[in-house]
Amino acid sequence: MRVVSLVPSLTEAVAETVPGVLVGATDWCSHPAGLDVVRIGGTKNPAVDRVLALAPDLVIANEEENRAPDLTALREARTEVLVTEVRDVPQAFRELDRVLTACGARRRPRWLDEAEDAWSGAPPQSRVTAVVPIWRRPWMVLGRDTFAGDVLARLGVDQVYATHADRYPRISLDELRAKRPDLVVLPDEPYRFTADDGPEAFEGLRVALVSGRHLTWYGPSLREAPRVLAAALRAAHR
Repeated sequence: MRVVSLVPSLTEAVAETVPGVLVGATDWCSHPAGLDVVRIGGTKNPAVDRVLALAPDLVIANEEENRAPDLTALREARTEVLVTEVRDVPQAFRELDRVLTACGARRRPRWLDEAEDAWSGAPPQSRVTAVVPIWRRPWMVLGRDTFAGDVLARLGVDQVYATHADRYPRISLDELRAKRPDLVVLPDEPYRFTADDGPEAFEGLRVALVSGRHLTWYGPSLREAPRVLAAALRAAHR
C-alpha cells in the first residue's frame, strides 16, 4: 500500500507497525526519528496537490487535527480518506486498531497490547484539580471531551474546565489564577511551554511541565505515557 498520514501520532503508529507503507507525512511528524518520506506541509495546511502527486491508496487523518476542506478536496480527487475521532483513551485504542488494519497490518502489534496494559489500572483515588493551558496569547485551556483531559483524569488529575461548553475555551489569565487549582499543567505542544515561558504567569501555584507527545498523541507513546506523565506531575514545583 501507499499511505499518506496527516496526523503525527498516526504516522508513528503506522511506521512502527507496517514499515514501508508510508510515502508522505506532515512537517510535524517527528517520530520515528529519521522517517524518510515526502513532507506535504502542516496538519492544518497540507499541500493537497503534493499529496495527490504521491498517488496514495489511503490518506489517514483526524477530525480535530485536520481541516474539513482539505479532506473534501482529497475525496473529490477520488482519494480514500480515513478519518479518526479520539476523545478518550479506550477510543484511541479502537481507532488505532482500525487505522492499522486499513494500512495492511496483518496482526495486532505488540506495542498496542503493551499500551492497553499500561492503561488498564484503576485511576488513583487521590485527586488534584488542574488547569491545563495549551496556548497563550490568547490563553486557551483544555475543556470538555478531550483525549488529553481523559489521559489526565486517569492519572488522578481533574480539570477545572472539564464541564465547560467549549472543548478549548479561551480563559483570561486573571480567571485562571483566581481558580487556585492544585496544579497548573503546561505541555510543550501545541504551544511550547518551557521552564522560562509559562510558569512565571502562575506565581504561587504548583506547575508541572509535561511532554505534549505523551499527553496528546495516541500511538506507541501510549506505552510509556502513564509513567512519564506521572513522574512529571509528581515533580511539579512552585
